[in-house]
Amino acid sequence: MTLSFADLLLYAGALFVLFMTPGPVWLALGARALSGGFHAAWPLALGVVVGDVIWPFLAVLGVSWVVGTYGWVMEALRYVAALMFLFMGVMLIRNADKTITSDSRLTRPGKWAGFIAGLAVIFGNPKAILFYMGLLPGFFDLTAITGADIAAICAISAAVPLLGNLVMAAVIGKVRGAMTSAKALRRTNLVAGALMLCVAVIIPFA
Repeated sequence: MTLSFADLLLYAGALFVLFMTPGPVWLALGARALSGGFHAAWPLALGVVVGDVIWPFLAVLGVSWVVGTYGWVMEALRYVAALMFLFMGVMLIRNADKTITSDSRLTRPGKWAGFIAGLAVIFGNPKAILFYMGLLPGFFDLTAITGADIAAICAISAAVPLLGNLVMAAVIGKVRGAMTSAKALRRTNLVAGALMLCVAVIIPFA
């Protein structure tokens, strides 16, 4: 394994910042937990984690081939990752007051329905693989990673949002109130946006 603990820790921190950004999964988890408790929400979190493993795995394979063929792409993609975080941070801060909307199809009762809803959330956005293709080279040297490194990247990509979603489901009463409060939503977006800007500054020098 070639990746250092610091590399993995920085990547995990970036994923946590992304998790803290409100979105449809937040509301779907909130609605399911309010209607059926934690037992109704955890299957959705498991559905989401499937995509959280597959997307970065596919991205690593694709980007590794590209950088193996064109060496200069590695350095360029590092700055692409920084610019992505910079853009997301600025947009979050600019739109901190905007609310998020939910999809009623994600809140159908039943464990299987919850799992399928999680899959729908994560696979319904094919832009995710493009996101990971731009993100991963900012944290890791994809020309030198091993199978163990890829496993570690996928494990972290799955574990961080999964733990966050499970904790959110467990304390959904408070979290749901925060999501429906315009003031709290604005504060969350501002904090997440500021953290993304910090990550954008760190990546080029990591």
